[in-house]
Amino acid sequence: MKKAKELMDKLSYSRKSFWKEASEQERKAALDFSEGYKTFLDAAKTERETINFYEKQLAERGYANIDADAKGKKIYRLSRGKNAAIAIIGKRPISEGVNLIVSHVDAPRVDLKQNPLIEDGSTNLGIMKTHYYGGIKKYQWMSTPIAIHGVFVKRNGEVVEVSIGEDPTDPVFVMPDILPHLARKVQSPKKIGEAIAADNMKLIFNSMPYLAEEGEDVKNAVKLNALYLLNEKYGVTEADFLSAELQLVPAGKARDCGIDRSFVLAYGQDDRICAYTSAEALYAIEEKDFDKTAIVYMADKEEIGSESNTGAKSNFIIDFIADLLKQNNENNDSNTLRKTLIKSQILSADVNAGINPNYPSIHEKENAVHMGFGVAIAKFTGSGGKGGSNDANAEFNAKIFNIFDEENIFWQIGALGKVDEGGGGTIAKFMAEYGAEVIDCGPGILGMHSLYELASKADIYSAYRAYKAFFLKG
Repeated sequence: MKKAKELMDKLSYSRKSFWKEASEQERKAALDFSEGYKTFLDAAKTERETINFYEKQLAERGYANIDADAKGKKIYRLSRGKNAAIAIIGKRPISEGVNLIVSHVDAPRVDLKQNPLIEDGSTNLGIMKTHYYGGIKKYQWMSTPIAIHGVFVKRNGEVVEVSIGEDPTDPVFVMPDILPHLARKVQSPKKIGEAIAADNMKLIFNSMPYLAEEGEDVKNAVKLNALYLLNEKYGVTEADFLSAELQLVPAGKARDCGIDRSFVLAYGQDDRICAYTSAEALYAIEEKDFDKTAIVYMADKEEIGSESNTGAKSNFIIDFIADLLKQNNENNDSNTLRKTLIKSQILSADVNAGINPNYPSIHEKENAVHMGFGVAIAKFTGSGGKGGSNDANAEFNAKIFNIFDEENIFWQIGALGKVDEGGGGTIAKFMAEYGAEVIDCGPGILGMHSLYELASKADIYSAYRAYKAFFLKG
C-alpha cells in the first residue's frame, strides 16, 4: 500500500501560501507590483478620478477612442466620467466570443447633500450635511480626518474639480463623535448599527465669520465666509452645489502595512484593486498574442445595486461590444450581438472577505479566503440559499482552475461567509443575464467597506497574474 502522506498529497485539496511556496523572484515581483498600485490608489479615490487616471494612461499607451473614428486593435470608450471599456481585438472573430473582466470603480463613501451648507444655530459653526453611499458602518466615519473630492458643474457646463485634504498643506475636515462621558443615554445603549444616526453625520466646515464693514449687520456670517472662500478658490456660488458631486473620503495615502510590509492598507480597494490588476494584465500582453478579443470593463454604482446609466445594468458594455464588431468589419445586428455575448467568458472581478482573526466564527475556514494564499474564486455569492447570485457552472469552474494551474498561479476557493451569516452580491449576476459564462474572481480583503481596507500583496499580484492568464488562455 502507498504511504498515507503520498496518498493525501495526491488525493486531497489544500490551498498554498504564496509567501511560503513562491520563488524569491515571485515574492519580489509581488512587493514591487504593489508600488504602482499604491500610486494608483492615491490618484483614484473616486470613480471620476479613476476614469480620469485611465483616460490619461490609454492615450499614452496607444489606445484609440472608438468614438473618434479609431483605427487599429487597441480601442477604448469612456462614459460620463464613470465608465471605461478597454479592448484589444484578437485574431479570432469577435463574434466567436470575448474574454471580459468586469470590476467596479465606485466605493462606499459619504456624499455631500445637494444643498449642504448651513450655519448651525446652536453652535455657530459652518456645517455640511451629508448622505452616505453604499454599505458603511457609520461609526467608522466619525472623528477621523476627511478629504473632499469631486466636481462642481456650472450652468455653462464648466467642470470645476475639487480635492481638499490630500496635500500636506491642505486642511482636513471631520464629523465629530460624542465624547464617552456624555454618551451614556444618547448613544451607549443603542445597537452598533443605530449608535450613529445619518443626521448626526454632519461635517465641520468652518467657524470664522465673514468680517463685515463697520455698522453692517450680516446674518449667517460664518456660512457667508465659507461661501466667500469657496468662491475665491473655485469661482462657485451656493447654487453650484445643486449641480455638484462632492464626496467625502478618508484623507491620507495608501500605506504598507505589517512589519514585513506584506499588506497594503488603503481606502477604496473594494473594488479598485480589480480595476487596476485587470488593466495592468491587459497592458502586459503583446497585441500579437491575443487570440480572442480581451476587454476590461470598469463599472459604476455596484455598491448601490449596479443601477443608473453608469452601472452594470446599463447597456454600456453591450453597446461597446456591438461597436467592436463593426470596428472589426463583422455583422453587429441584434442576433450576432446576442450570440457573441452567449459565447463570451467573463470574470466578475470583485473582492472577497478574508478570514478576520478578530472574528473567525463568521467563516468556515475550509471554504473561506485566507490572506496571502492567492486570488479567490467564488462559484456563488448572494445570501442564504444563494439568493441574488450567479452560481457559476461547474464546467466553467474547471476550465478556470485548469488555466490557473497551468500558469502556476496561486488561487483558492472562497465563499463570503458561513451559510445564513449574511452575504452580498457582485456584478456577476447582471453579466450572466447576457448568457455568458461568468464566475467571481478577486483578492480577499480584511475590513471590507471600512475606511482602511487591508489587502495582501501576494493576493494583489496573484490577481494580476490570474487575469493575464485568463486573457491569454480563456
